Amino acid sequence: MYKEIEIRIRPEELADTTAIDRQVAVRLGIGTERIKHIDIIRRAVDARQRQVMMNLLIGVHIDRIEERETVFRPAYRDVSKAPVAVVIGAGPAGLFAALRLIEGGIRPLVLERGKSVDGRKKDLAHLYKTGEVNPDSNFGFGEGGAGTFSDGKLYTRSKKRGDVRRALEILVYHGADENILIDAHPHIGTDKLPAVIVNIRKTIERFGGEVRFNSRVTDFMIREKRIEGVVAGGEEIYAKGVVLATGHSARDVYRLLHRHRVYMEPKDFAVGLRLEHQQNLIDCIQYHTKDGRGKWLPAAEYNFVTNIQGRGVYSFCMCPGGVVVPAATGPGQQVVNGMSASGRNTPWANSAIVTSVGETELAQMQYRGLFAGMEFQEQLEKTAWEQGGRNLYAPAQLLTDFLSGNYSQTISRVSYKPGVTSSLLHEWFPALLTERLRTGLTFFGQKAKGYVTDQAVLLGVETRTSAPLKILREKETFRHVEIEGLYPCGEGAGYAGGIVSAAMDGEKCAESLLTTYF
Repeated sequence: MYKEIEIRIRPEELADTTAIDRQVAVRLGIGTERIKHIDIIRRAVDARQRQVMMNLLIGVHIDRIEERETVFRPAYRDVSKAPVAVVIGAGPAGLFAALRLIEGGIRPLVLERGKSVDGRKKDLAHLYKTGEVNPDSNFGFGEGGAGTFSDGKLYTRSKKRGDVRRALEILVYHGADENILIDAHPHIGTDKLPAVIVNIRKTIERFGGEVRFNSRVTDFMIREKRIEGVVAGGEEIYAKGVVLATGHSARDVYRLLHRHRVYMEPKDFAVGLRLEHQQNLIDCIQYHTKDGRGKWLPAAEYNFVTNIQGRGVYSFCMCPGGVVVPAATGPGQQVVNGMSASGRNTPWANSAIVTSVGETELAQMQYRGLFAGMEFQEQLEKTAWEQGGRNLYAPAQLLTDFLSGNYSQTISRVSYKPGVTSSLLHEWFPALLTERLRTGLTFFGQKAKGYVTDQAVLLGVETRTSAPLKILREKETFRHVEIEGLYPCGEGAGYAGGIVSAAMDGEKCAESLLTTYF
């Protein structure tokens, strides 16, 4: 017999199988000797009360171990001689689209402007050493996209749980830890995700697909409202369908689409600053103890949100036990992001603190038109670059000084390797947005005693949270509303917000392309 039940245990009991067996036996009214095996299906930390607990959904095998299908077996097949579909971008949306095309019997040709994982590693080492950003190979561009070297968080708010499970299983099939299948907030880690990405590429190539690096798409071949192919590396590449998965930092692609009169609309996005605390402080706050997280609990996370004058102010991409990294994708830009390794074991915790921006705010700041949001992002990144000293140093300010309007004479030690320059963030960051962030941070400090401290540091700027544009597509077919054969997907098209949601969106676009043209 097999039953699924929910139980609550103390963190230290998670490693004690006999404690779990005893509680399960009491819940089911049976003897422990009848419990032959227990599967943990879902695991989450519950820190809402003084006593931190673990919430578990478990599968109990009673009297005998039931045979259950637990191993994911993808239906990949040889497509080396099949018709070709082009996928632009080797981030999660593009890679998962390519895998789905292979399952459907179509040969994906993936065009990636950046380099392979190994090439990106060398360029990132060069970036840290010299401050020079390779525009096509950096924390944002290259094999695996922005997620490869910036954390690997897999949490999504999507309600399509079956699709989420499939995405996670594909990642496990390619080398991710099986714990991502059971954790409420799954996370691979930037130390392990690159190998998973490489394995996905090898699968694509093994079954007949192709991944071309250093292949920036420079033009689209669009005739009579139909895309016939693309131009990359000076070569015209023809295909029946094109999956566009270029990410939200590919600003040149937006401008190229506009030149071809491909319909897009402005959308709301978010900007702000990245806030870094000592991880032990966040542990003490979230776990209601002066002793930190101890032996049995993971590095604590937080998720804050409030509404100020109809606009959200919230924490985003929280990285416990992580570091802040330079995320610029070109010269003259200063952009920060956060990441954590799988162990989440650095002394720091960081999170973006951002606020929503739309046409109303942009107009008040004298930005108008289709590219208003993108131009605002570019100007803010340029100002931050100048404030940081025209290198990759981040303009920074103590949290308490940002709230009180004072200059920070000294900046506490931070994880951001290039370094920081003390700056009056509150004076040059847009006044409307500054006041929102101040109000929000003050509110967060009231919810979490100790959160507002002179040991916390704000670094600028956080501008790459989401796309400022949406590339419009049909709701049912996922095709562009006007251009036949074009399938915009993922974060860059405005339809996703993270690794898993982008992967799922890439699959859906590939499925629609298969149904329509093959």
